[in-house]
Amino acid sequence: MEKFRSEEYMDLSYKAYFKAMGYSEDELGHKPRIGIANSWNQLVPGHYNLNQVAEYVKRGIYAAGGVACEFGVMAACDGIAQGHVGMKYILPSREIICNSVEIMVQAHQLDGVVLLASCDKIVPGMLMAAARLNVPAILINGGPMLGGIFFDGRKSDGTSPDEAKGMLTAGKITQDDLDNLIDACNPGCGSCSFFGTANTMGCVTEALGMSLTGSAVIPAVFAERLRTAYATGQKAVELVKKDIKPRDIITKASIMNAIKACTAVCGSTNAVLHLSAIAIEAGIRDMNVVEAFAEANGITPQLARINPASNWSLEDFYYAGGMPRVMQHLGDLLDRSVMTANAKTLGESLDSYKFTYPENKELIRTIDTAYAPTGGLAVLKGNLAPDTGITKPGAFSPTLYEFTGKAICFDCEEDAEEAILGGKVKPGHVVVVRYEGPKGGPGMREMYKAMKYLYGMGLNMSTALITDGRFSGTNNGCFVGHISPEAADGGPIAIVEDGDEIYLNVMEGKLELHVPDEVIQERLKNWKRPEKDIPNGYLKLYSKVASSAAKGAVIDF
Repeated sequence: MEKFRSEEYMDLSYKAYFKAMGYSEDELGHKPRIGIANSWNQLVPGHYNLNQVAEYVKRGIYAAGGVACEFGVMAACDGIAQGHVGMKYILPSREIICNSVEIMVQAHQLDGVVLLASCDKIVPGMLMAAARLNVPAILINGGPMLGGIFFDGRKSDGTSPDEAKGMLTAGKITQDDLDNLIDACNPGCGSCSFFGTANTMGCVTEALGMSLTGSAVIPAVFAERLRTAYATGQKAVELVKKDIKPRDIITKASIMNAIKACTAVCGSTNAVLHLSAIAIEAGIRDMNVVEAFAEANGITPQLARINPASNWSLEDFYYAGGMPRVMQHLGDLLDRSVMTANAKTLGESLDSYKFTYPENKELIRTIDTAYAPTGGLAVLKGNLAPDTGITKPGAFSPTLYEFTGKAICFDCEEDAEEAILGGKVKPGHVVVVRYEGPKGGPGMREMYKAMKYLYGMGLNMSTALITDGRFSGTNNGCFVGHISPEAADGGPIAIVEDGDEIYLNVMEGKLELHVPDEVIQERLKNWKRPEKDIPNGYLKLYSKVASSAAKGAVIDF
């Protein structure tokens, strides 16, 4: 009988240490030990239910003949971290999450691992760990929260109060309206109820094949979430017994599937960062994920639009059939032969999937009735973004796909927000926010509040915002992020001056500074990186070793 890898050390004192925690002789016999990497805490709404989810995962593991070994993983809430120094830590936390899962699995030589996560950097951090470890693994998220009270024509969510702040400043609503919205926009736990990075990465994980088919957008409070957790625990044991590992699942073909699925549903721009990082951890270094997004966007139609790209909520998307319906409609655009964590191919998984609720053909469309013939994420390049710039045309009006405006420049997010609320940003401006990249921020903050304030001030249809930082998946309006090289590396965004003309064209993939080349070169020659006081600690380390946004902002040696 072949031994599981955990059995290689399960004798003498090693066995005694497990018995010190109450494990029985039966559990320490010939059974696979499955880790449960649980990022539960009482700070992140999207993770608040993961302790309950973990209990059902354990039941599934034991029912399938395995032994569950739960351990904790850190998680931070990017919603709570918005608009202050805390946001600098969110993207860098992804590397800590990845490293911590690697350490726990390797230190204890676990046979497999179930990854429990929901939010922005936690899901990709755990997928990076799975790809790096290449030990049988499967992810289940905690599910999205339900939408809140109706506000501004749709179900509200946790970002609605920031939009409302701009409306209050503009005299469109009262303080009582805002106070009521704060009380009722988040009715319960779960990942944010809009299609931000948290839910995008849940959907990307499913399309990548690293979670059970149909699991991505089951609401956090639904019993089906717990039944799926039980099935996930069972499947983890099966993956160990069949020796199906992450690198059998995460391949060039499956990453391309995930990219096409992401752009088909107008996912978060942050998916570009995360899939780049996951590819690196899987040892796939000959695939340019940014270029793959550009390629996929040109051939993949938009089949679903969810808040903020429309008024449809995540709950509506779930009832409409979620990712299985989208992937079925994508048909031959996907490689259906790839292996998945279902322990069968993507094609087999989709063909056997049973839908609970009827179709909503208005929300999830077919290729013939698509919202648009090209995808919801686009790559822009030009003399202002030599390596890359990422935008989300699925979340703003086609009237903004071509935009020319005058630059108004800020060297940090806070200054831009103050100017917007102070009335200094006018129609026709291109708001430039720089020194917010992976190294320059450090940490590559989201320009979430700046975009929300533009919306609330009624400027979202007459301005654009570009940055070497990034954006929340909830943002809409004309924006371009991930501009690289970043300002701190001497990228051209560093030498833009107030009043310079900036041109962007989404359909042609262009982002250009309309300044003579010789002037640009002279400015770059005279540029000096501004001094920034970064306290000793993790951010200082990250600022020195983080790669470009074009390479996933990973710590890559």
